Amino acid sequence: MRGDRRQRSHGGWLKKSVVGVALAMLMPLGVSVAGVGGTANAAFDPSGFDFWVDSASMGPVKSRVFRAADGNTSRVVYALDGMRARQDLNGWENDTDVARALTAANINVVMPIGGQSSFYADWNAASSILGSGDGSGSASGSGTLSSSGSASGSSSGSGAFNLLSGGPGKSYRYTWETFITQDLRNALSGRLGFNPNHNGIFGLSMGGSGALTLAAYHPDQFSFAGSFSGYLNISAPGMREAIRLAMIDAGGYNVDSMAPPWGPQWLRMDPFVFAPRLKDNNTRLWISAASAIPSAGDVTSVMSVIQGMPLEALALANTRAFQVRMASIGANNVNYDFPATGVHNWNNWASEVYRMIPDLSNNIG
Repeated sequence: MRGDRRQRSHGGWLKKSVVGVALAMLMPLGVSVAGVGGTANAAFDPSGFDFWVDSASMGPVKSRVFRAADGNTSRVVYALDGMRARQDLNGWENDTDVARALTAANINVVMPIGGQSSFYADWNAASSILGSGDGSGSASGSGTLSSSGSASGSSSGSGAFNLLSGGPGKSYRYTWETFITQDLRNALSGRLGFNPNHNGIFGLSMGGSGALTLAAYHPDQFSFAGSFSGYLNISAPGMREAIRLAMIDAGGYNVDSMAPPWGPQWLRMDPFVFAPRLKDNNTRLWISAASAIPSAGDVTSVMSVIQGMPLEALALANTRAFQVRMASIGANNVNYDFPATGVHNWNNWASEVYRMIPDLSNNIG
């Protein structure tokens, strides 16, 4: 549905939508990020293997690697997790079977593990609130933070208890952009022979925003980027405070430690702001957000709907704003997909990967 014009959005409507849904997100039942439901297939996949790489500031970081069915090393995609990224498995492995579909399409899959609430960015400082929260966590990117919280992102209600705790990104500064674009990239090339150029990258929610950011600033590494239910207009009214509360709930992280408000570092992370880079780089993009209307498969519980609908509505408003922005600069390197049903969950995102695979396959390697 390239260049979908069926729903033209106006600036006033977008602002009202973003603010309204952001306020809904601030409500106790709405503070939850990165997927509220799961899929029927959710487990460790023995076809993958652990791939450990040292990071200068984050210690050893684990990724999971799945080899292409034909054994090639030229076609590679990175799959980024959501805000509740676990320390044992990436949500794409734990909650979906997309790795099997991707490898069957002769694409090597790399799933970085960890990075809860990180936006896969290089942070300004270790996360701390009122000077606390930086004393007891592991210095490893896959450190001691409990892996019991599901990557699906259902609100545990315990976020506030993590405000003063240690853990990944608190005893040290997150440097995920550097890790993915230097340490991991070089290790995959040197140790596995993977092509370090013209790779793909995609992610959900936080990971969707991160995927576009990494592609924008590292066009030699990423020729394709996909965002599913991403927050692509983070400087819109109300968005920073919505992200603040979501990050507190997802592990007790402080958005101010990531990037000071409204400065160059924050604006550098906003896809709406750096959209011209993606156009000029001619990065092939797959951009999606669902309608926030649940399908029959989404109604796994009342809470899955209560949480999933406002989050997807917020992502949809952000994604539509990004669509308008790209149209305004004449970008024609984007495929948009806006499913008629779907909420903020793994059912939605896995289905989107299956639809994206042919386009991804044609634009990497």
